[in-house]
Amino acid sequence: MIGHIHSTESFGTVDGPGVRFVVFFQGCPLRCQYCHNPDTWEFGKGTEKTAEELMQEYDSYKEFFKSGGITATGGEPLAQPEFLAELFSLAKSKGVHTCLDTSAGVYNPSEHTKIDEALKYTDLVMLDIKHIDPEAHKKLTGVDNRHILAFAEHLRDLKIPVWIRHVVVPDITDDDDELFRLGEFLSELTNLKALDVLPYHDMAKPKYKELGIEYPLGDTPPLEKSRAVHAREVIMNGIRTGLKNGYHLDLI
Repeated sequence: MIGHIHSTESFGTVDGPGVRFVVFFQGCPLRCQYCHNPDTWEFGKGTEKTAEELMQEYDSYKEFFKSGGITATGGEPLAQPEFLAELFSLAKSKGVHTCLDTSAGVYNPSEHTKIDEALKYTDLVMLDIKHIDPEAHKKLTGVDNRHILAFAEHLRDLKIPVWIRHVVVPDITDDDDELFRLGEFLSELTNLKALDVLPYHDMAKPKYKELGIEYPLGDTPPLEKSRAVHAREVIMNGIRTGLKNGYHLDLI
């Protein structure tokens, strides 16, 4: 089976636990206004690779990955679910920890057989939730978030550990009421293992200029780190308030 791959990274340190081999899949249905990788958007491009070729590349660096593993990111890996399943199945056969970094933009609550096959071989999911409000999410990414939140609930039902990531953008996602609502939703995820709240930055601007694409957020300033710390505490308050079922979350 052939996958369309944008690139690989041999020393990823922010893409799951430990040091990781990172595979950037080509193609994404979302158009997030702060996307760092607009060069991964278009489907059908990238380099054609087999799972075996990628694992051979992993093996050439495997001494660095003893406490890590392989992470599929993008782009959107779930847009190539059959190839993702083959890659992660091969990784698991070698005892390699697998992590899926996704925005779940292609998840369909009515038909997810192919995605579930890939999830069978997935040890951890890093799920980006861009905004808790469907309309605000659509304005920010081009799609609403109902199927993305459904995917989060699906991961809970499958008992697959999840790390949630949320980017705080001035005047867009930096809103205490919405952050608290996000926390209330996250309180329902019994599989929640970590919460990363990240300050928006504009370091992707040069890439947009190089690609001849207008940068959607214009002169929006980077978020001060103190605001990201505050945002995380608001989300955590929402989680604490929403914990009604008596279970314990490790990150509380």
